[in-house]
Amino acid sequence: MSVSAPHRPGEVAGSRTAGPRVPDESHTDRTRRAHRARRTWHGLDPDDREVLWLYLLTRIGIWTTAGAVGWLFPADGDARRPASPLAPWQQWDWTHYMHIARDGYFPGQAGPWTAGWDNREAFFPGFPLTLRAVHTVVPDWAAAGALISFLAGGVAVLALARIARLRLPDQDAGRRTVLFFLLSPCAVFLAAGYTEALFLALALPAWLAAQRRNWPAASVLACLACSVRVTGLFLVAALVLHFVLTVRGRAWRAAPWLCLPALAPALYSWYLQARTGDWMAWKHAQERGWYRDFHTPWEAWANTWEAAFHHTQPTGYALMWQAELLAMLVGAVLIAVLVRSRRWPEALYIALTLLALGTSYWYTSVPRSTLLWWPLWTALAAWSLRRPRVQSAYLYVVGPLGITVALTFLTGRWAG
Repeated sequence: MSVSAPHRPGEVAGSRTAGPRVPDESHTDRTRRAHRARRTWHGLDPDDREVLWLYLLTRIGIWTTAGAVGWLFPADGDARRPASPLAPWQQWDWTHYMHIARDGYFPGQAGPWTAGWDNREAFFPGFPLTLRAVHTVVPDWAAAGALISFLAGGVAVLALARIARLRLPDQDAGRRTVLFFLLSPCAVFLAAGYTEALFLALALPAWLAAQRRNWPAASVLACLACSVRVTGLFLVAALVLHFVLTVRGRAWRAAPWLCLPALAPALYSWYLQARTGDWMAWKHAQERGWYRDFHTPWEAWANTWEAAFHHTQPTGYALMWQAELLAMLVGAVLIAVLVRSRRWPEALYIALTLLALGTSYWYTSVPRSTLLWWPLWTALAAWSLRRPRVQSAYLYVVGPLGITVALTFLTGRWAG
């Protein structure tokens, strides 16, 4: 094995000619620099295009599944007249978003004081406002919702891949992370007219901007994310902690930007107070409609366990509660991994999410929320880089589980 001769300060390694000092550059840095050099005019390098290709392939797969559901399980029960290709997507929360976008929050002076009220104020306005805007161009409501999720999902996977490439040294890190994400058990909700894709299209670029110390961009994107889901507030907490842990010197001047994300929930609360007299009307709507009143974590676990295993629910719903318990355990393990790695901001984000979801009467929407846990997907990618069999096991075991969840949702049998 040959050893290069030492060189004096001011010399370039491997050269005997004095000159300006050139910092050492790792293989990863050289790889990233090479990829940046190959970027096209629209800012996408080969890794980005590979990620978008994976995204497109999985969209074709999920749309094909939805089309098959429309043929095999028509809503009216008449197998001779297959349902519209968009009919399977018009399930559950989609109805609330469409009604808000079409009719507003309190149509005809109706509200919480009205018998049979649907508690629609529980849903933040970001997605319904976007849906209403897109509907001016796309007349069909379901098609408008699908288009939002499709475009937002593409932005989200690009941002997720770039976050992974910043964190992990392997050139394949971005593709692996996105692969785990797109084949996750609840990935069907990225294609549905739900908030997950739009939230991630704002939250992930916000986190990416924070990694690059672009605090104005991170704050604006986080503010928009807060208008889509209450989870945006947990993202803001993580951003603030990341700012405190990383910013030095004059960069503290950017601190006021981190107050901006509070504007979105403040405006929504002000609107609700003006219409209902209740600043926390969205929270009280969740309590009425989805049993999200406060319970201790052990009470919530016990109630969910009873629904999952004590034969008090139909088989399909019992399976859903079992998935809620499993997702909560995955979240707890993820927090432990993040704390051990001293990734405090990400650990705070996951902990606040689990605290909010784990202190209701029972667990609701925890499996769906895993889509928003970007540290989970980067952790799985890192694990698979060390142990290649992890990726194979994930594809062969979790992939079919994702199809099962997709069929459950698309046929109207999902309630989480």
